[in-house]
Amino acid sequence: MNIGQAAAMTGISAKMIRYYESIGLLEPAARNASGYRSYGDKELHTLRFIRRARDLGFSVAQMQELLALWRDRDRASAEVKRIALQHVEGLERKAAELQQMADTLRHLADHCKGNNRPECPIIDELGGSVDTGKAP
Repeated sequence: MNIGQAAAMTGISAKMIRYYESIGLLEPAARNASGYRSYGDKELHTLRFIRRARDLGFSVAQMQELLALWRDRDRASAEVKRIALQHVEGLERKAAELQQMADTLRHLADHCKGNNRPECPIIDELGGSVDTGKAP
């Protein structure tokens, strides 16, 4: 099948498929007589693996490691687990940072009067203004 068909079957755009080939995440596709890329079941399986890993937020470097382990039938599952748990730690750290941002914005919004006056703690915080308690 051609790249458009592979894209439709895997949910990965043709542009991303070409990118994954260019960085070595996906082996370059075979070419037909007219030079077009041709994808088979093996490539589709790899693309689906990449899509699922991407959906779980793995980085390109992590996907390269996981693909190498996936292809290695003699792999130790401990290595796969290590990569997954490292990723979980990163996701949890990012979730905590996002929660902190949400809490800060919620606090600022709670203290913003939301009226027709220009005073706004949200803008003050973004602008780095410091409230000294003195009028300008």
